[in-house]
Amino acid sequence: VVGLGPAGPELCNTATLEAIAAHRHRFVRTARHPAVGVLGVSVVALDHHYETAGTFAEVYAGVVAEVVAAAEAHGSVLYAVPGSPMVAEHTVEMLLADDRVDVELVAALSFVDLAWVRLGVDPLAEGVRIVDGRRFPVEAAGERGPLLVAQVDTAEVLADLVAAVPDPPEEPVIVLQALGTPDERILSVAWDDMASSVVVDHLTSIFVPRLAAPIAVEMQRFAELVAVLRRECPWDADQTHTSLRPHLLEEAHEVLEALDGFDEATGEGSGALEEELGDLLFQVVFHARIAADDGRFDLADVARGIHDKLRHRHPHVFGDVVASDAGAVLANWDRIKQAEKGRASSLDGIPTTLPALAAAQKVVRRAAGVGLVPEVPSTAAPTDADSLGDMLLGLAAAAREAGLDAEDALRGAVARFSTAVRAVEAMAVADGLDLRNAAPDVVADYRSRTPGTSEHG
Repeated sequence: VVGLGPAGPELCNTATLEAIAAHRHRFVRTARHPAVGVLGVSVVALDHHYETAGTFAEVYAGVVAEVVAAAEAHGSVLYAVPGSPMVAEHTVEMLLADDRVDVELVAALSFVDLAWVRLGVDPLAEGVRIVDGRRFPVEAAGERGPLLVAQVDTAEVLADLVAAVPDPPEEPVIVLQALGTPDERILSVAWDDMASSVVVDHLTSIFVPRLAAPIAVEMQRFAELVAVLRRECPWDADQTHTSLRPHLLEEAHEVLEALDGFDEATGEGSGALEEELGDLLFQVVFHARIAADDGRFDLADVARGIHDKLRHRHPHVFGDVVASDAGAVLANWDRIKQAEKGRASSLDGIPTTLPALAAAQKVVRRAAGVGLVPEVPSTAAPTDADSLGDMLLGLAAAAREAGLDAEDALRGAVARFSTAVRAVEAMAVADGLDLRNAAPDVVADYRSRTPGTSEHG
């Protein structure tokens, strides 16, 4: 397999010309190349596959099949492609993976070699990524740049490329066409003008100096900044997981305060929320940095862990489990989490440091998953958030009048209910029963056999 280089015969290298001379049976993927004459008049052009196939996949399969058949018939053939054999040449990838033939590659210049010269860009220094125009909407729309987008060969590919970037760059892009040929054109074009002002062909590429910053790049920049602070700032260097505890709690509360001031309908308060989320993110990245310095885990491990956990705990999205509503989703979540952690009780794992009311809500929700609910003293049930808040406030006031601590009282009630739940679960396990699948009257019977832990049940 040889490459014809990016332009005319003058850019074909000596190794390519020697390989051509050494092979009698020659094939070229397309005759639409200014250096095709070096292959001689007997070369077999494979353009007919483009004319008869319905898709590019069929084109490539047809080309490979014909080349392989010729190799099997003649023992050895030469297959020529535009540019370099290993740059944007899917047929070469397919030949390399084909067990029926042995493939020898002859290196050649690619269009990208001319592109760097015309652009005056060192791709390594600038970190340029090369992207196939046909895959741009999927693979590169979130990239920051710079990008060299190759094979922008139809108006449809160009239109999809333009549409894939909702926040287009203000800086013009550079359109490169027919590099190295007498028809070479290099144009500076505004992003929004490309679809209307550029007539593309099979020799069109686009250099994008800069796009909007993607999440991955900004996260990496942030992680690197935290690493620098950890090394060079005396305060950051002194911190430990333990010393950061109050800062984590403070930042979490500031996020909650920002949420209190955020208007879901108008978006007012977004700036404050964004800032406070950043401060909270700093705490996460800081803890990961400390762990990385200690050789325990790093930010990538944290991200990978939560990614895999969320996939596993959403079988209704990534598997075949059915969850018709949010309640079913939460029940599945608790069941999977309990199995993952090897917990004996549905209440295991609830942080003891939670405020009493938050702990109460979590205990009640998890217990409901196994059919157990606390007995509530008879009183008017709240109908909305306001009435519930008034009721809680009234109870807090009554507790004060009685000389009781509402927080301690609620924590005690949660503890008593938790004890009852664990007792019921233990009895059910001893009987080989899964409470999640038990009828309500069965659960009630177990509850009635649980030793009372308070006069209120």
